Amino acid sequence: MKVAFKLFASLSEHLPGGHRGNRLELEVEEGTTVADMIRRFNVPERSAHLVLVNGLFVPPAERLQRRLQEGDELAIWPPIAGG
Repeated sequence: MKVAFKLFASLSEHLPGGHRGNRLELEVEEGTTVADMIRRFNVPERSAHLVLVNGLFVPPAERLQRRLQEGDELAIWPPIAGG
């Protein structure tokens, strides 16, 4: 099935070398979870601060169980400091 995967700010360095931008369209296996994608791209768990599927927050406790569906968009942001 096809999903979109987006990494923001410093996390974009975890996308494959030579990739431009912060978004990938990927074919993934049925049953792939949010946690599977975080591990697949070697995103440190502590750096996956804000995780959204189709614009809805996925709390850390749900990432192991939250399965992606055809056409989903998974977006991940690191912690951001500012004031």
